Amino acid sequence: MKLVVCCSLIDIDGRILLAKRPDNAQMGGLWEFPGGKIEPNETPETALMRELKEELGIDTHESCLAPLSFSSHQYSEFQILLLLYICRKWRGSPRAFSASELKWVFAKDLRGYAMPEANKEFISHLQDLL
Repeated sequence: MKLVVCCSLIDIDGRILLAKRPDNAQMGGLWEFPGGKIEPNETPETALMRELKEELGIDTHESCLAPLSFSSHQYSEFQILLLLYICRKWRGSPRAFSASELKWVFAKDLRGYAMPEANKEFISHLQDLL
């Protein structure tokens, strides 16, 4: 079981940031919400703040993270429990340190992006929210 946290960064225009997985990575070329594995002794919020700093070069506070939903999915190689948070306030401009590309997308357009199955389950929640 992989315990993973991810975030829908929402900009002032109501767009959501997607990150494209590098082609040589597991599930390469798919779009996802930025985040990563929760390390031992980390809370989900601490893990998410660390991952956003490592992957995008941005800083946020725990008070700026709001839990929205979770997804449980069985892939052929592993089971994942994915926790989704939203964040509307951060410092810095997101940069693609570990993704091959970043893109700001309106919620209504999310289904047009190929995503891992666990991420797809969040689309309806985000469309309802935005």
